[in-house]
Amino acid sequence: MSIDKVKKKELREKFGYHPTDSGSSEVQIAVLTER
Repeated sequence: MSIDKVKKKELREKFGYHPTDSGSSEVQIAVLTER
């Protein structure tokens, strides 16, 4: 099951170090957990 781009953007903003951060461990775990 995948999540939409809007939800991924929200997760990046919440857990990332900057709004476009998609590679940090925190963001990756948040995206995988959300799935």
